[in-house]
Amino acid sequence: MPGKSTITVHADREVHPSRAVAPPIYQTAAFSAEDAETFAQAAVDPRGKDFYTRFGNPNHAQVAAVVAELENTEAAMVTASGMAALTTAALALVSAGDHVIGQKSTYGGTASVLLNLLPRLGVSTTLVDQTDPEAFAKALTPRTRLILMESPSNPLLQITDLRAVADLARAHNVLTMADNTFATPLNQRPADFGIDLVWHSATKYLNGHADVSAGVLAGPAELLDRIWDVGLLTGATLGPIDAWLLLRGMRTLPLRVPRHNANGLALAEALDGHPAVTTVHYPGLATHPQHTLAADQMSGFGGVLGIEFAGGFEKADAFLGRLRYPRRSASLGGMESLAVHPASMWRGMLSEEQIAESVPPGLVRLAAGTEDTADLVADALAAADALLAGATTT
Repeated sequence: MPGKSTITVHADREVHPSRAVAPPIYQTAAFSAEDAETFAQAAVDPRGKDFYTRFGNPNHAQVAAVVAELENTEAAMVTASGMAALTTAALALVSAGDHVIGQKSTYGGTASVLLNLLPRLGVSTTLVDQTDPEAFAKALTPRTRLILMESPSNPLLQITDLRAVADLARAHNVLTMADNTFATPLNQRPADFGIDLVWHSATKYLNGHADVSAGVLAGPAELLDRIWDVGLLTGATLGPIDAWLLLRGMRTLPLRVPRHNANGLALAEALDGHPAVTTVHYPGLATHPQHTLAADQMSGFGGVLGIEFAGGFEKADAFLGRLRYPRRSASLGGMESLAVHPASMWRGMLSEEQIAESVPPGLVRLAAGTEDTADLVADALAAADALLAGATTT
């Protein structure tokens, strides 16, 4: 198998051959056919690329080819966002009366699907402590059809034992899906541990430049065909230009991720033990309670860390106000560092009770970009030092 840098540059070469060195943008809503037979076949080809852009587009197919090889899966598909990937898959794989298991520590949008959307459709859900593999086993019912995982989790950076959950699910004929957004396929490939489907908010690290909203799913072609059928009805279609930008961003993924990893670890080590900080959540720290498991599953620990501040909500917000380089923003995974206060951000997604169960009020999620490490560390330490001095604004 070629290396990951080679994959990101060449895996799509034969998808839609062209003499152009940079792939063309296929900015078209529909494609023509030479004859009736070809036209009829194009209309039913799952995840196609030359019938109608809602069905597929050459730019979609190019992205999918790279993602599938990076994730070591049979196939992949693109959607308009990471949430579109999740909701389309859920609608395709579960029905009223079914049961889904999720995690207590997970992205707010995913939690909202589990707690609000699926129950409205007659699907029951159970959220478990992902750090305990036995919790997944205890939550299983005869109606369980799907287990949703996220490792590392957003924003507490907890780790799920992917192999243990995959083995459990397979023994009970239950499908598994893992959100690999934080790790990226450079640091972790859930399919290697037996996970059925992998999804990303490709808006984040895969694109890497904060200029695209996109999602991807990777896994067996048969499962993706089922999801694609539903995607035709929901219409969560990624535009050709956005797909082209996503592909261009993925070309540099193997160059960017090591820098994110290095900056994330440096920030975690610098802030761990600071008197204004109660806890640093980062699986690359030897003090992280699941560091051994993380090291077994991951080749790098990513650029995101969770920082809990003494003083709770107010001190967390004050820390954000003191940062010079990371900007207050809901996203992550781009060249620039971003930071956010989840207890504030998720107010529009979850109830106050659900937020209290999901994230500590004094937690800041800091996503390290690709700036110089020394600059990011000095900035974060200065902001934390200012909390001790009582400063709250820039």
